[in-house]
Amino acid sequence: MKFALCNEMFEARPMAEVCSIVSRLGYHGLELAPFTLAPSATEVTKKLRKETRKIIADHGLETVGLHWLFARPAVAKDTPPLHLTTPDRPAWQRTRDYLAALLDLCSDVGGKVLVLGSPKQRSIDWDNFKSQISNPRLYEAAWRRATELLGSVLDQAAKLGLTICIEPLSPVETNFINTVEEGMKMVRELNHPNFKIHLDVKAMSSESKPAAAIIRSVKAADIGHFHVNDPNLYGPGMGEVDYAPIADAVRDVGYDKWLSVEVFKYDPDPETIAKKSIDYLRRFWH
Repeated sequence: MKFALCNEMFEARPMAEVCSIVSRLGYHGLELAPFTLAPSATEVTKKLRKETRKIIADHGLETVGLHWLFARPAVAKDTPPLHLTTPDRPAWQRTRDYLAALLDLCSDVGGKVLVLGSPKQRSIDWDNFKSQISNPRLYEAAWRRATELLGSVLDQAAKLGLTICIEPLSPVETNFINTVEEGMKMVRELNHPNFKIHLDVKAMSSESKPAAAIIRSVKAADIGHFHVNDPNLYGPGMGEVDYAPIADAVRDVGYDKWLSVEVFKYDPDPETIAKKSIDYLRRFWH
């Protein structure tokens, strides 16, 4: 098993400094949020792409890929925002084109996976609905828009040797794809080797079933990537989640790729969080 760390927790610190810390702590890879490189993926120059890839490799690390795909892109005035399920065709097309640009960016920096979380940019706008109970027809239409968009870029992903991973997220974050079962429905529907499920401990903790049971419900071949964290928004071992059953389930299904630490609270400091996280993970994986 290989351990990775998501780089946005280091905020504006230089890439070389981040890689030095990550490597020294024993991680094997770095996962990138595009907004840490430039305001928009399309603004990441060829020079910066090459330099980023080299810095990561020079520190003995692998570039895992990209996440936070649709977060914080620079939006010009009168330009439709990015959105996966929008009925607005210009916004849909811009989102599709931006995802294609992200595929190129991921390939250029040496990554292999793209994690599609971005909850705000996929949630369905219920307009004047007073409750969160979904309108089946509206949900089905949003589903079609999402699958059409994702399906349109999967051949490009295949040519670049990349995998797009759909990330189920809690109902607190989004109203579109809240369970691994629902995410797997999309994986099966698109039925493409370059589209897989993403597992996230924080997100799985919001489901009614234990995380270990959820992990065992899928096959290793269906899992494209795996984030380790805690519902308290810190790293693994820094909250109430016991990783022993999770580790057993991961071994049972045969997943042996990346475990990537993704956190959302950075105190007391990123290095402390990174060290505590990998020290805890090593109790279960060597």
